[in-house]
Amino acid sequence: MGEEIKRTIKFTLVFMVLLGLVYPFVMTGIANLLFPYQAKGSIIKVDSKSVGSELIGQKFTDPRWFMGRPSAVDYDATSSGGTNYALSNPKFHEELEKNIEEFLKKNPGVKRSEIPADIVTSSGSGLDPHISPEAAYLQVKRVAKANGLPEEVVKKLVDKNIEGRFLGLFGEPRVNVLKLNLSLLEEIKKHKK
Repeated sequence: MGEEIKRTIKFTLVFMVLLGLVYPFVMTGIANLLFPYQAKGSIIKVDSKSVGSELIGQKFTDPRWFMGRPSAVDYDATSSGGTNYALSNPKFHEELEKNIEEFLKKNPGVKRSEIPADIVTSSGSGLDPHISPEAAYLQVKRVAKANGLPEEVVKKLVDKNIEGRFLGLFGEPRVNVLKLNLSLLEEIKKHKK
């Protein structure tokens, strides 16, 4: 029986080292070698300064910028998660109504029936960096007016920032809000010259 315990302890220690140290370091090394941008968090830099990750949504409240999806965790990546309210839960409907009213207030002229669900509901993680193209197009008028840009110019920015389906099959077309706002910033700089 003593031999079995020794063998079990050795087996456990070997696998702790293999799976707890060797495997993670090897995988991290391979990831850094093959996919360095993604392995480092897909950080977007402007003038050598980090402005965010293309994988994590940010809160944009200024009317000059496109807004992303609401976040149940206030875009805090350390506490990722959705509200998990069921459709039958009154709190879900209260939150939804609040988000709809806020969107309508910020985007005058938009009809309630035009609002896509993604712009007024939080994602499962609360960190989704994408919105639907429809949600972006509904904000064009406000963003163009707030920045003194022609609506057609801002609409073209949305068009350029639409990401298609993964492998042409999976998911839906989407717009990364941070990338769109960075494109908008470049356009604003061009128009100021």
